[in-house]
Amino acid sequence: MRKVYHKIIQISGNVITVEADNVAYNELAEVSGSRGTSLAQVIRLQDRKVSLQVFAGARGISTNDEVRFLGDQMKVSASEDLLGRVFNGAGKPRDHRPEINSDQVEIGGPSVNPAKRIIPTKMIRTGIPMIDVFNTLVESQKLPIFSVAGEPYNQLLARIAMQAEVDVIILGGMGLKYDDYLYLKNVLDDHGALSRSVLFIHTAADPTVECLLVPDMCLAVAEKYALDNKRVLVLLTDMTNFADAMKEIAITMEQIPSNRGYPGDLYSQLAARYEKAVDFDGAGSITILTVTTMPGDDVTHPIPDNTGYITEGQFYLKGGRIEPFGSLSRLKQQVNGKTREDHRAIMDTMIRFYSDYKETQEKAAMGFQMSNWDKKLMKYGKLFEKEMMDLSVNIPLEEALDMGWKILGECFERTEVGMKSELTEKFWVNK
Repeated sequence: MRKVYHKIIQISGNVITVEADNVAYNELAEVSGSRGTSLAQVIRLQDRKVSLQVFAGARGISTNDEVRFLGDQMKVSASEDLLGRVFNGAGKPRDHRPEINSDQVEIGGPSVNPAKRIIPTKMIRTGIPMIDVFNTLVESQKLPIFSVAGEPYNQLLARIAMQAEVDVIILGGMGLKYDDYLYLKNVLDDHGALSRSVLFIHTAADPTVECLLVPDMCLAVAEKYALDNKRVLVLLTDMTNFADAMKEIAITMEQIPSNRGYPGDLYSQLAARYEKAVDFDGAGSITILTVTTMPGDDVTHPIPDNTGYITEGQFYLKGGRIEPFGSLSRLKQQVNGKTREDHRAIMDTMIRFYSDYKETQEKAAMGFQMSNWDKKLMKYGKLFEKEMMDLSVNIPLEEALDMGWKILGECFERTEVGMKSELTEKFWVNK
């Protein structure tokens, strides 16, 4: 029987402190008083002082409320009955349907032993040319989408969720506006993708503490599904809100701040989540795609800066498009040589010409005279942006590669593209 403590010695924000013995880090507790019973979690141990963050917020809690430690850590159901369901940041149903308590697993566990991982070799098709052709998403990869506020990153995630060739989608929302939550839920529902999805949603109106639980819940469920031989894609938006919630709690705990007020273990906290991406030997896989909004479009901000050291590349979303120059998938070479023989050649050639187009744009803006070659590049750049870069383009990889040959054929002579003759003989459109 666990002891009940009747004296709270400090209340600071959503963090309460009691004096207790034989308590473990991350252990759960119930706080009972005049407002009812609330769940809390141990976040710091200092001598006999135990600090707990209250999930529903500390408003209404008094110093003589009861605190009872449960002797267990936070758990979430990983049952297949979760598919098609929507939960909040504490794992409670948001869709007004019954709770699911079977197949409970602890959240926030360690990442997978590297010896149990295998080298990723499978592509995840999304139907988005700027990903499939130029920065291929690879199974078990961890990639952020770097963006500024106002870009359509949630719309991009919804597209990927609808079209990605995986078994299960697990979507975690942190600090979402209610409109964004409804958009994501309705889009998945309208396109039949909700039946293979699980949503853990924390909105901006929910307690800050619950924001910190969302990634761990998503990844705990993903790991259980992956061990059951499923290919799982975890989509998290927005990791900046997650880091800001960490910062808020750290300030409440009076921790010594690091860069721009963020806690000193920001890198470790982010890495603990991203490193859950894995391709199991003999089972399924976990692929992680997140959104990281950059305050002031500053890539040196602590959150994108630390994220860049952890992940295997990034997608840059700018002007409503995935930018080819800032974006990088470091694992794409593992798969794009196995798709179609012209994949790498099309990728390299089209990006090379688009770079030349950007330089030609600058020349035109400065009033330089345009040569015939410059005019070809200008025509090419506009076609490339319209037919390939626009996020409304939705075509399979093979059609995207054919589109690449078509654009090259409309703008250049066969001898001008600098590609192997065996490829141009086979694929060139205007022969």
